[in-house]
Amino acid sequence: MVDTKPWLAPLIEEKALTPEAVSAILTAHGDRGRQAIEAVSEERVKRYRDFTVVVGFSDEYVVEEGRCMCKDSSYNLDQQDPAQRCWHAIAVDIAEAIEAVDHHDMWYSEVREFL
Repeated sequence: MVDTKPWLAPLIEEKALTPEAVSAILTAHGDRGRQAIEAVSEERVKRYRDFTVVVGFSDEYVVEEGRCMCKDSSYNLDQQDPAQRCWHAIAVDIAEAIEAVDHHDMWYSEVREFL
């Protein structure tokens, strides 16, 4: 089996976005990687009781089991290629690896009522 996330192991080991890790993410994912790093740095990856959500620029995106239903995932990425991922899914991987997920002890549906 091919490792589709070779950049992830150093993150898990270091628990930090080191310069080497940032370089590996950018090499693997380009602009999507940059957006993911920004989201993690700005604490926009949120875990609720039912979902993990990435706060985007104009909406919030639910990421479940590494999959996101954003337009980028739906229209621009090859669904058969596990290495192709939207920046929301990449952000969740990064945040989980470096333990930077913002945890909320509530249901996401409760939060959506306020938006």
